[in-house]
Amino acid sequence: MGYVYTAAEQIVAAPPERVFALVTDWPRHREWMFMTDARLVAPGRVEAYTGLRPFGFLDTMTITRWEPPHVLVVEHTGRLVRGLGVIRVQPHPAGSRIIWAERLEPPLGPLGHALWPLVRAVARPLARRSLRTLAGLLS
Repeated sequence: MGYVYTAAEQIVAAPPERVFALVTDWPRHREWMFMTDARLVAPGRVEAYTGLRPFGFLDTMTITRWEPPHVLVVEHTGRLVRGLGVIRVQPHPAGSRIIWAERLEPPLGPLGHALWPLVRAVARPLARRSLRTLAGLLS
């Protein structure tokens, strides 16, 4: 049926090198990404658990593009989350602009597509909140 999209961005008062370093410090994800713990499980492979155990989901990812300090692309390979996630860090007069975008294949086929507007209505504000928290850690 195709992909669905969502994105969020935030200006951060830190240079791209510091922003990218924190974004890719997997154990520190719990400090800024809403209800998410992440870890590097093998070179180029990340696992993130979102939720409160046992109520949540595992998001497995393969890093497909790594260009510090500007671009990180992951392929989501889990049962629930599949598709591409991109984080771009661009220089900005105030420090950096971070853009987090997702192109996903909703689970559950046509039902997943039908529910996407509701999911996006929750996911986008949570992504914005996470990026604001990240900005706060870097200021």
